[in-house]
Amino acid sequence: MVILGIVLAAAAVAVGIGVIAGNSSSASIDVFGQHVPGVQTEGQVFAAGVLVAFVFLLGLALAFLTMGRALRARRELRDLRDEHRESITTLEMEKQQLQRDLARARSATGGTARTADDIPVAGGQRPNRDPVSTFFDRTD
Repeated sequence: MVILGIVLAAAAVAVGIGVIAGNSSSASIDVFGQHVPGVQTEGQVFAAGVLVAFVFLLGLALAFLTMGRALRARRELRDLRDEHRESITTLEMEKQQLQRDLARARSATGGTARTADDIPVAGGQRPNRDPVSTFFDRTD
């Protein structure tokens, strides 16, 4: 879109230069050696100039708006990268804190780690820890 805007602005400038360079009379328009039909009065020449200026401004506006959108997208991407780095740093700090807490808890229990079998179960009964599933043993 930036290129399209620049092309429109350049075309408007080229037409303006062509009109200025090719005209010898005050009430006709010649662009690059070609007469523009339908333009016979000074008012029509002025209107054609306004049209060329409008196309030029349209091209510039299109180019600037597209560049602004690209800059906003880059800024947003940079902010997202910064936010990602901050979250990774926070997670790493939390991990280090949890590792310190775990080491402190292990040293407080005498250096032995607790397993699932060491943790008391409500009712005092332990479930059968058979590694093989009883699902296929059914005879329904």
